[in-house]
Amino acid sequence: MKHPALVLAVLALGACTSTYEGPKMPKGTALPPPAEAAAAKTPDISVSLMKAMVKQLASDDFEGRAPSTAVEPKVLDYIISQFKAAGLQPGNHGEWLQPVPTVEITGKDHTPLTVTGGTKPLSFSFGDQYVAASYRVTPKTQVKDSELVFVGYGIDAPELGWNDYAGIDMHGKTAVILVNDPDYANETEEGLFKGRRMTYYGRWTYKFEEAARQGATAAIIVHDTFPAAYGWNVVNSSWTGAQYYVQKPNDGMDQTAANGWVQNPVAEAILKASGKDLAALSAAAKQKGFKAVPLGLKVSFGFDNAIRRSTSNNVVGILPGKTRPDEYVLYSAHWDHLGHCTPDTTGDDICNGAVDNATGVAALTAIARANQEAGAAARSEVFLAVTLEESGLLGSEYYAANPIFPLDHTVGGVNMDALMPAPRSRSYSMTGGDKSDLTGVFRDALADAGLTEVPEGHSERGGYYRSDHFSMAKRGVPMFDVGRSSDLFEGGKEAGEKIGEEYTAKHYHAPSDEYSEDWNWDGIVEDVDLYYALGRTLADSDFWPNWNEGDEFRAIRDKACAAATGGCHK
Repeated sequence: MKHPALVLAVLALGACTSTYEGPKMPKGTALPPPAEAAAAKTPDISVSLMKAMVKQLASDDFEGRAPSTAVEPKVLDYIISQFKAAGLQPGNHGEWLQPVPTVEITGKDHTPLTVTGGTKPLSFSFGDQYVAASYRVTPKTQVKDSELVFVGYGIDAPELGWNDYAGIDMHGKTAVILVNDPDYANETEEGLFKGRRMTYYGRWTYKFEEAARQGATAAIIVHDTFPAAYGWNVVNSSWTGAQYYVQKPNDGMDQTAANGWVQNPVAEAILKASGKDLAALSAAAKQKGFKAVPLGLKVSFGFDNAIRRSTSNNVVGILPGKTRPDEYVLYSAHWDHLGHCTPDTTGDDICNGAVDNATGVAALTAIARANQEAGAAARSEVFLAVTLEESGLLGSEYYAANPIFPLDHTVGGVNMDALMPAPRSRSYSMTGGDKSDLTGVFRDALADAGLTEVPEGHSERGGYYRSDHFSMAKRGVPMFDVGRSSDLFEGGKEAGEKIGEEYTAKHYHAPSDEYSEDWNWDGIVEDVDLYYALGRTLADSDFWPNWNEGDEFRAIRDKACAAATGGCHK
């Protein structure tokens, strides 16, 4: 789920700046000419507004902003009052709220995972050897004697000529899938799957979704710490409690019956029982043309499900455009946090979420005010304070699946998550790397601000796919996710790394993530100036950015635009 994407310690410290060649764009489109761009320079960002909002949103009165609890109406009323004061209009057909129906499923009484068909039955225990849950809203999950098939990385990428499922019918079968994607061990970003940089095809969410599309009964990912970028302890803690999903009319019955993970030694034992070697098959799976391998074994496991349905809300505001109001630019930030959590040594059990993500909601509102003061842009600007990010990006997922404004009329957008109180930085990175035409807009904005670009740090962790912008991106809408580096004007890299490391170690998802009057706001203002520039550039242009050729989201956008009437059909 979410990670501290904008925490300074995890951002890149590249030594050189990428060469800027200007934004890539189709013929007939343009960014605002210099005179117009100069007229639309950032109004002063209201630090007093952001301070007041973070202080209130992170106060004990708001109890950590847990969704679907008694405190939610108070939080929503406050955000709406600030949106109104910033000059926004209600964005959901005259209403401020978009209800987000969710379902919580908690598995219990898991049976061992048993494998038969080898020389002797194998049995593996829940928690320490395997974990599993269901996306289906059903009181009982049972996988019985399902044939196991090793499907390599479980990828079907037509634009790359790669299909691990080619030639096999997965109905009734269970897919055994490797984590990450085939190029993960590369030292560079060279390779069909961008080398060391994780693509969406490497994310576990994609692998389960693709297994369902292939008709599989169940899907099991083989955990390995290096390509996963986290240990089994993270898998265990994430998959042994309540799981949260957006409610669907079919109650998720088009998904696999069960999704899960096994420890690497468990997978080795299963493959050995089939007369195969996990290491050898893993090496073969890295090669184009790999064919899925039936293992001649059957798997069984099951569990009961406790089900709870609830509703939370996104807050939606809009500034209508003056010349093309039916074209939209999005700004987003999640308002939710963890609510009451594990107490600290003082007994404080409120995870206030000041940095994560009261700062983002405050920035969202300050940008709205700045845009209102600058006057209407050519295009409409939409401001989304989304819910349930901490539960798996559910608020943004619901909006993207049920958009108030058509996605083929949505130009792109900017997401804001966890803005670190710190001095200004010399440089910024684009999470996800150069994926789309937005790269040129980003580099233009950096040049205007006198800043430089550095590569994203830890690109193998797939940070682009782990915050709210991704819900839009995977449906084809190009989205910015950018962050400050730790190379500060005051104190340099050493000071920046110290700030980031301290937040991650002591305050992230802890009761101590609280507002302080001693915060340094310079870096946050630098962030918000940049976010304003990125969004306003799109809003004042007739530019329709697209994903780069070969990007995993290019075909989705192309198909949507080809079918559109107006909007991105240019």
